[in-house]
Amino acid sequence: MKQSVIIVAGGKGLRMGSDLPKQFLPVGGKPVLMRTLEAFRKYDAMLQIILVLPREQQDFWKQLCEEHHFSVEHLVADGGETRFHSVKNGLALVEAPGLVGVHDGVRPFVSLEVIRRCYELAEQHKAVIPVVDVVETLRRLTDAGSETVSRTEYKLVQTPQVFDVELLKQAYGQSLLRFLRTMLRWSKQWAYPYIWQKVIAKI
Repeated sequence: MKQSVIIVAGGKGLRMGSDLPKQFLPVGGKPVLMRTLEAFRKYDAMLQIILVLPREQQDFWKQLCEEHHFSVEHLVADGGETRFHSVKNGLALVEAPGLVGVHDGVRPFVSLEVIRRCYELAEQHKAVIPVVDVVETLRRLTDAGSETVSRTEYKLVQTPQVFDVELLKQAYGQSLLRFLRTMLRWSKQWAYPYIWQKVIAKI
């Protein structure tokens, strides 16, 4: 089954206190975005990698690739106004049938085991989202103040989130508002019970 990944990188680096967009900040002497692409290439030499970047950053990315002799083959799609539009632009380059992952460009340390298990489970269940346990204390705001809630009832959502291509194209073939309504409906009446199956591996 053909496999693809859409790597979304549209950050501006504001939270990092940098003028340089966060996906270009160096990690071990190389832009973090390159580390992310390398992680997926190590998973599968035939994986179709689609990088979504704001159009105004694409020339700089090409320059970085030349400077670092970066040879991981990938396609580039234009970033959109929102993450929804960015993923939709990347998804336009993916052909069905197959599996497609969506991953954050500034998450370079995802393990090969997590990537592998996400794609394997998606082949069975059509939609997989990796999660990790919440370790911090959580409190819920109430009219009287706040109260501690059980951490076991919550998970932190990670990436890559892997889907059947046709299923994801169906979701993104709508307007943003209808898409959000669909996601809300699916979260309540999801036909694939393992969407929240925990991937037992360190991310």
